[in-house]
Amino acid sequence: MLKFIKHNLETISGVEIYPIISLVIFFSFFVGLFIWVFSYKKDKIKELSEMPIND
Repeated sequence: MLKFIKHNLETISGVEIYPIISLVIFFSFFVGLFIWVFSYKKDKIKELSEMPIND
């Protein structure tokens, strides 16, 4: 099954850029998420964590 897919992908010109683009998107998303999580304000996290108790 894989050789049929591989053969079809080899005939497409410029197909080798798609795995690189997907890796860059995947990596940049998780780096951005990592930066967002560690730059989030601690008082806002505390306020959000106490919301169920304050109800």
